[in-house]
Amino acid sequence: MLYYLFDYLRELGVPGAGVFQYISFRAGLAVVISIIVSTVIGRKIIDYLQMQQIGEIIRDLGLEGQMQKKGTPTMGGVMIIASILVPVLLLNRLDNVYVWLMIAATLWLGTIGFLDDYIKVFKKNKEGLQGRFKIVGQVGLGLLVAGTMFLHEDIVVREKTTVEVASATVAQADSSQVAQVSTPTTKVVSHDIKAPITSIPFLKNNKFDYRFPFLWAGEYADVLGWLLYAVVIIFIITAVSNGANLTDGLDGLSTGVSAIIGATLGIIAYVSSHSEYASYLNIMYVPNSAEMVIYCAAFIGATLGFLWYNSFPAQVFMGDTGSLTLGGIIGIIALFFHVELLLPILCGIFLVENISVMIQVSYFKYTKKKYGEGKRFFKMAPIHHHYQKKGIVEPKIVTRFWLIGIVLAILTLVTLKIR
Repeated sequence: MLYYLFDYLRELGVPGAGVFQYISFRAGLAVVISIIVSTVIGRKIIDYLQMQQIGEIIRDLGLEGQMQKKGTPTMGGVMIIASILVPVLLLNRLDNVYVWLMIAATLWLGTIGFLDDYIKVFKKNKEGLQGRFKIVGQVGLGLLVAGTMFLHEDIVVREKTTVEVASATVAQADSSQVAQVSTPTTKVVSHDIKAPITSIPFLKNNKFDYRFPFLWAGEYADVLGWLLYAVVIIFIITAVSNGANLTDGLDGLSTGVSAIIGATLGIIAYVSSHSEYASYLNIMYVPNSAEMVIYCAAFIGATLGFLWYNSFPAQVFMGDTGSLTLGGIIGIIALFFHVELLLPILCGIFLVENISVMIQVSYFKYTKKKYGEGKRFFKMAPIHHHYQKKGIVEPKIVTRFWLIGIVLAILTLVTLKIR
């Protein structure tokens, strides 16, 4: 909205109004606005949650300081969602398909998380929304994203190809004759394509086409490639969303890790949406995607602002309203810029949290079947609780996970240049 106001003022010749044309300016402003919204409005939301006695239901798992958190306001994810959407609506160009798809995804995931928290808090059902309904919601969002990426004409990537062209040269045969000779030369041609492709880390020619495994299918290869891509999109949204949800077990853990990941994706969005930077780094240039830099900036500001109240000792928990939303947003942004294969590195914390739960459950079932008594591989899962059980205090675990997240973020950015 402010973008269109200042664009109108620029056309009228108002000095300084043109600054809103710069992505970097609007991105910086988005961070500031989202932090202000989160910290100022957030305080009122926390007070309201306390007044309505919307507090976290805590089960005694024998963790140090756990029961002291009982009654802490939850569903604070609404603060994160509001802090993202307010600057996005104010500063983004609203004729951009990426922006509207992200707005829809934010509200969609927020609704799923809100229903889960609502059932836990108001219906006193500790299990919350049944798992199959969560999966249906995440799959539905995946299909929406996949369908939009397939159908919308503005979602493309720019590909460069080298072609041979004939050029005429003049050669002197002797003192009285001149002959014209054609010699082949190469020329780089850019064109926008719509294809299910992604980037493979560490490889020089690092594009992978999801249609490649189906070349044997002839004319059906394109359809099968897009179907495989849709499955990958659904898997990524579901996996990263649930990973962020599992990580949300200590004060500030999921929030801080998400902020680090969001900042990394913001850098990737900036270079991928700039033709010269993308060409220099030899990464995919994604036309029409520059507005996503502002969304990423709002995401960073929202997580930092929420961390003001969510850091130890937490005054509010994000609940599934926030954690499912943060994870899903991260997955979708990575898909937009075709770097989903970098997520195991960038979201390494989420990945380990997921794997620790899978190992714990599988090992328990295996030992119960073999020995008649289930045993645990970790002291407790997800893995951050394992370290709590070992006696490490909560703030130290969180800080160390943040440091690991920063290292993983640096490694992710390094892959853009190392081939």
